[in-house]
Amino acid sequence: MTSQEIVQAELREDSSRGKNEARRLRASGRVPAVVYGAKKASAAISVDPKQITRILHSASGHNTIFDLELGSEKTKVMIVDWQYEPLKGKLLHIDMKRIAMDEKIRVSVPVHLTGEATGVKQQGGILDQVMREVEIECLPGDIPSSIDADISHLAFGQVLRVADLPHGGSLKFITDENQAVAHVTSVKEEVVATPDAAAAEATAAPAEPEVIKKGKQETTEETAEAKK
Repeated sequence: MTSQEIVQAELREDSSRGKNEARRLRASGRVPAVVYGAKKASAAISVDPKQITRILHSASGHNTIFDLELGSEKTKVMIVDWQYEPLKGKLLHIDMKRIAMDEKIRVSVPVHLTGEATGVKQQGGILDQVMREVEIECLPGDIPSSIDADISHLAFGQVLRVADLPHGGSLKFITDENQAVAHVTSVKEEVVATPDAAAAEATAAPAEPEVIKKGKQETTEETAEAKK
């Protein structure tokens, strides 16, 4: 989805790319960012975090295409990555990609289900949505904020698949079209133990303890600086 938002950017000098300079930049009300793509050199810039937050909280979120104004040059861009400070929730860094409006791109969009399924309303089943977003390919101007699917026809035991989702224009699904998005299933019955069964279980010999082996967890930290 294309926005009328124009984000004013300022070029950062090579000497202002260290951690200390980034902190000073944030203290002044700006946030470091990088823009790249469209067969052009990447540029280290700074932007107003309020504008970026407004875009991220819009209906189309990070899939929003907007104008980035740097000096006399105005370019269509999209936010592809961003970092928040975990405690205060402040933006720390943003990555943006230049967008050519006549070239198809791949993005993930949320799937919203509308209506009440027949299998729930009349047959007593429960709706289980197993897929919350799908990957699509389309022209930038055709990116939807979401894909809304009417499930009122969905009966007990029926499955809504990716291929059943509404789509048109230049939009093509990259996610496997046979994958399930939602289905109506039966309510799971909770087994309640009787007093006799509970007593028998209490006197039974204790089972051997289960040994759960956990692999070593590794985490990596990425430094969000200008991509060359």
